[in-house]
Amino acid sequence: MQYVLEGALFGLTLSILVGPIFIALTQSSIEKGYKAGLSVGAGIWISDLLFIVLTYEFVHRITHIVNGDYFQLSMGILGGIVLIGFGIYSLFSRLKELTTTEISGVKSYAGFFVKGFLVNTINPFTFVFWISVITTYVLAREISGWESIFFLGSILLVIIITDSLKVLMAQVLRKKLRGIHLLWINRVAGAALAVFGVLLIIWSV
Repeated sequence: MQYVLEGALFGLTLSILVGPIFIALTQSSIEKGYKAGLSVGAGIWISDLLFIVLTYEFVHRITHIVNGDYFQLSMGILGGIVLIGFGIYSLFSRLKELTTTEISGVKSYAGFFVKGFLVNTINPFTFVFWISVITTYVLAREISGWESIFFLGSILLVIIITDSLKVLMAQVLRKKLRGIHLLWINRVAGAALAVFGVLLIIWSV
């Protein structure tokens, strides 16, 4: 029970941070509906799951790579470019594209899934978070077996629950908005993503 509570606390701490992941999740929900938001969320969750598995299995092999200056520089620049790209696209989206029609079709779901997956995967904070958690709270404390599964699973479960709540809250807000409101929300979110991208590049360099 101790590890479940500790994992839930980590998940709650991570969920209240406002960053590019939060922006991408809520923006998609408001712009295209809860299905788009959940598709973005699914991409984020799968990305986190892959980070957990790969970090847990190969932490001794990849720690020196992740901590290297070249890795942080390249990932920071790549992540910044991706965020700036998403931001510019949203910033200059036309009003007619911001309808109240929700997404449908495999391609639409896949597109938003990829968006969530990329935004989470190229975010250096994601690397730092999972490596820090696993090295400091799992390996250093010699937590293994089911205990580590409960701990890491609790973090991921809380992230999934809180992200889903954010999508639902954005959906409630979306019903009260008109097209011009959606346009400005899209522009503000696009500007925010672009700013995060620039800051990420500056931080990496």
